Amino acid sequence: MSGLFITLEGPEGAGKSTNRDYLAGRLREQGIEVLLTREPGGTPLAERVRELLLAPSDEVMATDTELLLVFAARAQHLAQVIRPALARGCVVLCDRFTDATYAYQGGGRGVSEARIGVLESFVQGDLRPDLTLVFDLPVEIGLARAAARGRLDRFEQEGRGFFDAVRHTYLQRAQAAPQRYKILDAAQSLSQVQHALDELLPAIVELCRG
Repeated sequence: MSGLFITLEGPEGAGKSTNRDYLAGRLREQGIEVLLTREPGGTPLAERVRELLLAPSDEVMATDTELLLVFAARAQHLAQVIRPALARGCVVLCDRFTDATYAYQGGGRGVSEARIGVLESFVQGDLRPDLTLVFDLPVEIGLARAAARGRLDRFEQEGRGFFDAVRHTYLQRAQAAPQRYKILDAAQSLSQVQHALDELLPAIVELCRG
C-alpha cells in the first residue's frame, strides 16, 4: 500500500474528532490528499452497525456480540473505504480503530488480547496503522466533557472502573510500542493540543512523503 494510515485514539471527551479535522487541514495545506473517517462506522452499512453498538437498549448486549459487531463493521470499512484510499496513495485519518477494541472490549469488558488478536488478524491481515495518536486525559475530565455534549450513549453510561481500564489499556499499548504511538495531553486547552500537533506535523509530513 502506498498511502499512510493514521489513527486517533482516546476516551470520551478527548477531542479526537476536532483534532482529526485540524490535522487534516494542516496536511492539506501541504498539498497532501486526506480522507477522514471513523469507527465504528465509515460506510452506510457500518454506520448502521455503529447505531446498534451505541444506542442504549433494554436488552443487554453480550460481550461477544459487541466484539463481533465491532469487527463486522471494521471489515466493511476496510473493504469499502480504508484499503481503496490507501491504494490510491491517500492519507487516511481515522477516529478510532483496533486499539479502541483492545481498550474498550479488552480493558473495559475483559476480553482477552488473544481473542481480539485472532479477529484482528482475520479481518485486517497484516494491515496496521502507520501512526497512532493517543489523546490522553483523566477519566473525570473526559466524562464531564461527554456529559456536557448531551445524552450519553451506551458506552458513555459505563462506570468509572470501566473507563479507568480503558485509559490504562491505551497507555499500556502506547508505552509498549513508542515507535508507532504518540501520546498527547488532551486535558490541555484545544489551542495547546493543536500546538502539540503542529510540533508533530513535520514528522507526519515526512512519513506521508515517504
